[in-house]
Amino acid sequence: MSSLVYGIGDNTGKYPAMTQGKRCKEYLCWKAMLYRCTKEYWGKFPTYEGTTCSENFKNYSFFYEWYKEQRNSTNTEENGRKWHLDKDLLTNGGKHYSEHTCVFVPHRINTLMVKCNASRGDLPIGVCFNKQRKNYKAQCNVAGKLKYLGVFSSKEKAFQAYKTFKESLIKQVANEYKEQLDYRAYEALMEYEVNITD
Repeated sequence: MSSLVYGIGDNTGKYPAMTQGKRCKEYLCWKAMLYRCTKEYWGKFPTYEGTTCSENFKNYSFFYEWYKEQRNSTNTEENGRKWHLDKDLLTNGGKHYSEHTCVFVPHRINTLMVKCNASRGDLPIGVCFNKQRKNYKAQCNVAGKLKYLGVFSSKEKAFQAYKTFKESLIKQVANEYKEQLDYRAYEALMEYEVNITD
């Protein structure tokens, strides 16, 4: 018997949703993905508005089998945090969960790609304006702490400093995880470009 999850996902019961009284990790991952595709979630997190998933991913049986095939779906970090199902990296900011767009990445890489659109306003990513001094500061979030990159006379120069630093940082982190990452994720990180329109 089939039961719809969030009005989107079809769980036919072919694979378990629970084992030993606990939700299976595959089911928890699938359900969390579906939730991010709902208007309820978008109301709480507007940057997810318009997020969708493929017809295949709406099917728990398909998702379960796909999950099992991913070499790093069960990876955990030193602090015990599980790797994240990521839809953005392979498509540079895409909003579609599918077997072609998703990979598992560590929390560190997932947060490395966050753009914080709402908090910076109209300025390029990585740039702040100092009203008193009438100049632009470049800074980058590194492991939860802001790293100061310098003060510049224009927002374009400040952005360039940010871009150079961020792209170098992304490559450094990618190489730290090279042996664990899906090759597609590694390649995407090594080719990642920060754009002024990000």
